[in-house]
Amino acid sequence: MPKKLLITSKSILTHEIVERKIFFLRGKKVMMDRDLASLYGILTKNLNKAVNRNLDRFPEHFMFSLNDHEYQNLKFHFGTSSWGGSRKMPRAFTEHGILMLSSVLNSKRAVRVNIEIMNTFIKYREFMLTHQDLRLKLDELEKRYDSQFKVVFETLKELLEPPVNPNKRPIGFHA
Repeated sequence: MPKKLLITSKSILTHEIVERKIFFLRGKKVMMDRDLASLYGILTKNLNKAVNRNLDRFPEHFMFSLNDHEYQNLKFHFGTSSWGGSRKMPRAFTEHGILMLSSVLNSKRAVRVNIEIMNTFIKYREFMLTHQDLRLKLDELEKRYDSQFKVVFETLKELLEPPVNPNKRPIGFHA
């Protein structure tokens, strides 16, 4: 799988750039409207206008507006200055909502960006499947060997466990 996708002759979009813009809200992987607009090379208000003209294409499991608590949490995460001036709560788009955006935004850049975003989501799913396979193999090994490796297995299981605080977004690309 290629690591980079050419967006324009002047800029390159990588998986790493997309990964940094994926957040976990309400138990879903989402991207914010302002981040998507930035990737598409349009203003956030223009992205939201296009969505508003096609609201029937965006049910709640495709897109939702943040509540005040989520918004404050994001402002804290990014620093208040970068989110200042917004009159409306930002929108979060799930993977399916981002796919639907490709039918609403008709530009070559939007198509290329959507392809790269979908490749990143696929990469993420593949990583999670590998992670689950590793967990199953670890359980199998634990059954096979006696208690002399108990400490090793417990340590490995701790490393595979998700973070304790689900409200705090972990650093990096995690589930």
